[in-house]
Amino acid sequence: MSSCQDSPEGTVQNILGQESLKWVFVGGKGGVGKTTCSSIISILLSRVRSSVLIISTDPAHNLSDAFQQRFTKSPTLVNGFTNLYAMEVDPTLENEETPGGSDGMDGLLSDLSNAIPGIDEAMSFAEMLKLVQTMDYSVIVFDTAPTGHTLRLLQFPSTLEKGLAKLMTLKNKFGGLLSQMTRLFGVDDGFSEDAILGRLEGMKDVIEQVNKQFKDPDLTTFVCVCIPEFLSLYETERLVQELTKFEIDTHNIIINQVLFDEDAVESKLLKARMRMQQKYLDQFYMLYDDFHITKLPLLPEEVCGVEALKSFSRHFISPYRPSIHKGTLEELERRVSTLRERLKGAEAELERLRKGKQKA
Repeated sequence: MSSCQDSPEGTVQNILGQESLKWVFVGGKGGVGKTTCSSIISILLSRVRSSVLIISTDPAHNLSDAFQQRFTKSPTLVNGFTNLYAMEVDPTLENEETPGGSDGMDGLLSDLSNAIPGIDEAMSFAEMLKLVQTMDYSVIVFDTAPTGHTLRLLQFPSTLEKGLAKLMTLKNKFGGLLSQMTRLFGVDDGFSEDAILGRLEGMKDVIEQVNKQFKDPDLTTFVCVCIPEFLSLYETERLVQELTKFEIDTHNIIINQVLFDEDAVESKLLKARMRMQQKYLDQFYMLYDDFHITKLPLLPEEVCGVEALKSFSRHFISPYRPSIHKGTLEELERRVSTLRERLKGAEAELERLRKGKQKA
């Protein structure tokens, strides 16, 4: 089962080769390496696309840490690239942080939106998408927040459509009253019923367009990142089911932090972890036999900085192969060499303790 010979190729080449893709979401449980994976996917896309934008929608931004460069809510060119840009935005930004505060039209829209649960975040997200759509990027990669927040993010277009429909209903019911109130208080034309209606209609058009694009597998795909453990497997299954419900395409899973049986491992703890991981790896291949499953090795160090990300990216386009295969002459020689080194160290420690005892 774990050899998965009949499964699709275990790389992200299918994403790199899909020239029609406009939106790539990367998500999963917290702490599984989403930011590293989304950063590397954006780097790989920059090699085959004219311009790439990676956006972090996680309030606990890590893009700046991954690239070791400060990013803001405006697209910034990533050091060492000519066509890769990054920005960190928070879809839950309060309206008072936007230019103009809560005065006039924005204030009224804010007050109206607060009457509908979830629509405030959705409107902030809509404004961000509206901004992004005015920029001419070939493909946009989203480094999303942990699963629960991501599912809410993907619900925003539907939430907005429902919310704006409610607002339109309110307008139809109380539009005459609103018009009389604005005239009574001498409010200018920019705050009139028609102006409010125009603003809402404009936002609705953007959302409908984005919603349509998100549900188009030629334009949008979702990459699930996880680790070979029960909770992560459970979260991935939940995420895949929700994506299917939202009609959002997903056919790539990245399994991070995999322990490969290669370096003459003698530790009982590591061997137990490997057996545990293999159990869940088998389940991943059984559940998602038609997915592209990419396995990434657990490293002794963090992947930070452009050079480290570029170096690690090779495992995304070519399946990772353990350097030593178990049961071979080379593997046995490596194990013997390792044991000799450990024996030599133990003998040196024993000699040191003996000398200390004699002096005492």
